Amino acid sequence: MSELLGALDQGTTSTRFIVMHSHGGIVAKAQREHRQIYPRPGWVEHDAAEIWRNAQAVIEATLAEAKVSARDLSAVGVTNQRETTVLWDAATGAPLHNAIVWMDTRTQAAVDRIAAQGLGDLVRAKTGLPLATYFSALKLGWLFDEIPGARERAAQGAALFGTIDSWIIWNLTGGPSGGRHLIDATNASRTQLMTLETLQWDQELLRIFDIPAACLPKICSSSEVYGECVGALAGAPLAGALGDQHAALLGQACVNVGDAKNTYGTGCFLLMNVGESPRISTKGLLTTLAYQLGDAKPCYALEGSIAIAGALVQWLRDNLGIIKESREIEALARSVPDNGDVYFVPAFSGLFAPRWRGDARGIIAGLTRFSNKGHIARAALEAAAFQTREVLAAMIADAGVEISALKVDGGMAGSDLLMQFQADLIDAPVVRPSQLELTAVGAAYAAGLAVGVYKSLDDIAAHTRESRRFTPHMTPQERARLIASWEKAVERSLGWAI
Repeated sequence: MSELLGALDQGTTSTRFIVMHSHGGIVAKAQREHRQIYPRPGWVEHDAAEIWRNAQAVIEATLAEAKVSARDLSAVGVTNQRETTVLWDAATGAPLHNAIVWMDTRTQAAVDRIAAQGLGDLVRAKTGLPLATYFSALKLGWLFDEIPGARERAAQGAALFGTIDSWIIWNLTGGPSGGRHLIDATNASRTQLMTLETLQWDQELLRIFDIPAACLPKICSSSEVYGECVGALAGAPLAGALGDQHAALLGQACVNVGDAKNTYGTGCFLLMNVGESPRISTKGLLTTLAYQLGDAKPCYALEGSIAIAGALVQWLRDNLGIIKESREIEALARSVPDNGDVYFVPAFSGLFAPRWRGDARGIIAGLTRFSNKGHIARAALEAAAFQTREVLAAMIADAGVEISALKVDGGMAGSDLLMQFQADLIDAPVVRPSQLELTAVGAAYAAGLAVGVYKSLDDIAAHTRESRRFTPHMTPQERARLIASWEKAVERSLGWAI
């Protein structure tokens, strides 16, 4: 059996493919960005056809760079931006509308309507998720309402729904010519249509959200052979799929109760492993499936989702033009000794966990004539740390356990300035691995488990490598001062969108 694995990582801003050695080292990779489409304020869309074209391009480029063929890979895994919703024609494979992205807020009126019916507690009890614009069910309902005949076609199985993993898997395994219509259980847990304990589509939820069952993909585990790939990956078994944050959890080997990781990507996503029983949060967090590996019992997690983290750096680059490339943010932030009492609350899509305030909007607070772009850059980086601290405090209270360290990954985790500030704010070590892009690595691990490249989770844990550990140095007084000022800024962001 080959020691090489492949993984397609379809993220919010780009798509990448890696070829990885079984010990975790990256042999080759390629990445391509896709367009961010903003039809109206608060609306965010992607062209699913463009995403699929990019997926094919990065697969071909990576195999060429690695000088291998698909048949040299023991298996391929997929990981993806999660709640983003696609509806496509079963016969042609053409998307019926742009994909509606997880951070899109167009369904707020539907959230309010269902909440007014008193159904929020029922939905949360079944799914572990609050009523919010974040999840897929209401996005799919919007598509059915806006596309003439779409609900009727879906009821006949002529229109297919999926999160991005379903879209990619269907295309990788043949598309209109026999493609497998599947969804992994971690992604299904984010649709608000699956019962968390049974891992099955729930008939009562389907009625609440008015979703026909015929359009839904089959729910599968995160690690099993789904089928054989076609096209550039012809001959390789497709054998692993997880939502991106679940893949990062596995990639970090957070396989014991109390293990926690934070991924600093477009948003920030903090997950803590809570074991084989779901734990319903009382602190504004999500209860979600961590992973289900083959026939093993499912493992659950608490999650705190932060909508805007790396996307704020991208906004400073694209909308304000104060940097030309995202990697310039740290040098600009280091041009000042501190934030100058400037705080940036990036509530562009409202605030997610633990506040869940859709009426919040982004603000920069504390500006004076002394403030400059360095202070704004530093405040933008620090915003990710402030939000993470708030989520972690809620998570520790919910789980009843203290963490010994916070494992980190994702592009922003490469910032020494941010990681040190994070350790200072949470008053605990922050551990950065040698490999930052662990979503793809986690998907490859899941695929490798399915075909026997790895025999157990212990095999995966043996490959994790720590690169640097950041220890807290901040005084309690300074920490308290900064947190109090951040809280004051957040309060001023609330109630903006009525």
